[in-house]
Amino acid sequence: MNNKLKATLFLISGITAFLNSCVTTTTGGFSVEPSEEQALQDYVRLAAGYYDAGDMAGARRHINNALAIDNRDSGIYNILALIYQREGDLDLAESNFRKSVRLDKGNSRARNNFAVYLFTNNRFQEAYEQLEIVTADTAYEGRSRAFENLGRIALQIPGNDRSTYAFERALRLDGNMYRSALELAQIKISEGNFALASSYYSRYLTTTSFYNIDHSAQSLWIGIQLERHLNNQRAELNYVVMLQGLFQYSPEYQLYRNSIDE
Repeated sequence: MNNKLKATLFLISGITAFLNSCVTTTTGGFSVEPSEEQALQDYVRLAAGYYDAGDMAGARRHINNALAIDNRDSGIYNILALIYQREGDLDLAESNFRKSVRLDKGNSRARNNFAVYLFTNNRFQEAYEQLEIVTADTAYEGRSRAFENLGRIALQIPGNDRSTYAFERALRLDGNMYRSALELAQIKISEGNFALASSYYSRYLTTTSFYNIDHSAQSLWIGIQLERHLNNQRAELNYVVMLQGLFQYSPEYQLYRNSIDE
C-alpha cells in the first residue's frame, strides 16, 4: 500500500471515529446534538477521501449521509459528479457539476473540476469559459494550476491568443509551474525568440531536476530545437538519443524526423 493511500485511509478512519463517537455530546448533564453543518462537512470530506482511495461505494455511502442532512449543498454534487465521471456515467456527471456550480457560483473547486471534465471531452471553449471564472477568484488555492490549464486550453482553440498570458500568470503565482515554463519555451521558439525560449527552458530544467521529474517527449523536442539553434551538436545529440530511445512513436519524434529530412 503506497503512502498516499495509507494517509487517505488514516484520515478516513480518524473522521469515522470522530463521527461514531460524537452522535451526542454531553456537557454539564445535558445532551447536546452535534452541529449538522459540521457533520455535513465531515461526510463530504469522508466521501472525498474514499473517492481518492478508489472506493466508490464508500464515497457514495457518505454522500448519501450528507444528502440526508442538506440536499442543497454545492460540495455534495461536486463529489457526486466526480464519482459519476469515474464510473463513466458522463451525462450524470455533467448534470451534477452544473447543479454544484448553480447552487454556489463561488465554488471554484467544483467549477475547476467541471472545466477539467469539459476539457477531457474536447469541449475546449466551454472549459475555457469555466476556467476564466475560476482564475478570477483570488482566494482559490488552486489558482496557479487553473491559469496553467487555461493556457493549455487556449492552445486548443483557433484564434485564441491568451495562452502566453495564462502561462505567465501561472508562473507569477507559483514559480514551480514547470509545465507553464515549458509551454512558454515552445511558444517563444515558434515566435523566433530563442533567447527568451532558452530562459524559460532553463527554468523548466531547474524545477524538474529539483523534483526529480523525467523528461517528456515535448521537453526533449524543445531541447533539440534550442541546442540546434545554438549549434551545440553534442547537446542536441543527447536529446535526440533520449527522444528516440524513450518516445520513438511520439508526434515529437516525427517532428524531429521531419526536421532533418527538410
